[in-house]
Amino acid sequence: MMIVIALILNVFFFSPQSFELAAGDLLIQDLDCGPFCDAVEKVTIGYQGQDMSHIGIVVDDGIKGMFVIEATGSGVISTPLKTFLNKSLDENGKPKVLVGRMKDDYSSLIPQAIIYAKSLLGKKYDHVFDINNDTYYCSELIYESFKNANDDTAVFDLAPMTFIDPDTGVTFDIWTDYYENLNVAIPEGKPGINPGGISTSDKINIVFDYNLKSKR
Repeated sequence: MMIVIALILNVFFFSPQSFELAAGDLLIQDLDCGPFCDAVEKVTIGYQGQDMSHIGIVVDDGIKGMFVIEATGSGVISTPLKTFLNKSLDENGKPKVLVGRMKDDYSSLIPQAIIYAKSLLGKKYDHVFDINNDTYYCSELIYESFKNANDDTAVFDLAPMTFIDPDTGVTFDIWTDYYENLNVAIPEGKPGINPGGISTSDKINIVFDYNLKSKR
């Protein structure tokens, strides 16, 4: 009987319907975008070993409700929350999304980080993954938003990027073709940031998993 009650309570308190997102939460997603996402996930480590290939920041405008600012191939855009969550679902129809929340020591940065993220709406997507230009890929958007809020001091850590398949020791074909088409050298070893790295950052807590249950 006690086991049954515990299971009922677990469903009640930890269901997606009862979890409340907050402005500034980071939605970290296993996007399933094909070979590109597969290549990213193969060389990065996500929270508890999960595959993570996309990220956005939650904003609440108080009128239209919550939406997500994200960088996609279309540039930096605002996306309805439901649309974002439904981009990638598991076999049970649940969003493959983790919720990262800034730890208390960094929560004061959220309002300015959101202001800065909003100021980037309409910026072009960073197709070459260059942290120093005025275009943005998904995790770069988060990195720059919190860096701006922290008096231009980075909150999240950059790390050398790799485009090499760890199983073969050679560059993934998908990246070779991609950069050849751009006529740009592959930025192997250049500083960058990825959703998996943010998901394991010591600056955030993973407070909810739409696949499973709350981590609080």
